[in-house]
Amino acid sequence: MKHILLGIVMLTLSGCFGEGDKIHTVDELMADQALLAKITSECRNNPGALRQTPNCQNAAAADWKLRLERMNRALGG
Repeated sequence: MKHILLGIVMLTLSGCFGEGDKIHTVDELMADQALLAKITSECRNNPGALRQTPNCQNAAAADWKLRLERMNRALGG
């Protein structure tokens, strides 16, 4: 009986974690500017709860890398 109950709980909880919880890499975010803007906006709107999440950290890193690339191109590098 315990195993059946445990199985039901596990199946129920597995449905809670969908595509919205996907962790995007820095490279993915650099390639998809719209996704980067969306995640950055969400992180800035709720920094207390989201600042330390992997997606917010990856978005900050991707934004920083893109800014450096743009500065490099502007300086002729």
